[in-house]
Amino acid sequence: MLLLAFDTATPAVTAALHDGERVLAESTVVDARRHGELLVPAVDRVLTAARAEMALVTGIVVGVGPGPYTGLRVGLVTAAAFGDALDVPVYGLCTLDGLAWAAGEAGLDGPFVVATDARRKEVYWARYDGPGHRVTEPAVDRPADIAEQVAGVPAVGAGAHLYPEVFADRRADPAHQSAGALAGLAVHRMTTGEPFAPALPLYLRRPDAQVPAGYKAVLPR
Repeated sequence: MLLLAFDTATPAVTAALHDGERVLAESTVVDARRHGELLVPAVDRVLTAARAEMALVTGIVVGVGPGPYTGLRVGLVTAAAFGDALDVPVYGLCTLDGLAWAAGEAGLDGPFVVATDARRKEVYWARYDGPGHRVTEPAVDRPADIAEQVAGVPAVGAGAHLYPEVFADRRADPAHQSAGALAGLAVHRMTTGEPFAPALPLYLRRPDAQVPAGYKAVLPR
């Protein structure tokens, strides 16, 4: 087994190789505006560091969000292209689940909350009983609207650190997504037979970009 995992649903552009037992190489760059420029070089770095060839990859693991439209689609389109070119399966995983798994690797058990920055003064979030067990569906909300639901519960993720008045018990790790943890979660699910998400974007809301209305026609009538 050789899994290539990556996620672009958060400001962290992260990629990793996993052989089914351990992470062979990982690269993470935090830059919210350059997902398209950074992902393929990150994949190249982990392949080089692990002294592996793309042809040896047996599966692609990709974070499906929730996340902002522009960054998220970079990872999903790349995953689809790699899967098609290599003729290997593409496994989708909720980005929040990857962060929850990383929290478990950092020693957090449960219950806890994962929250990422959704912009517009909102967070993407979900609640967990443990690193591999999500108990609520991923959602996007204003922090003040979920204050009662997350009160007194440890929280991880960059979204939690943006709103300390709501997420009082914030944990330092993990702040950003880890492709290595995402791959580890994928191996766990393969071993236990748990289902994967479709490799389709989990947006939870409409994109910021809108088709302009009322523009002038430029073609002659």
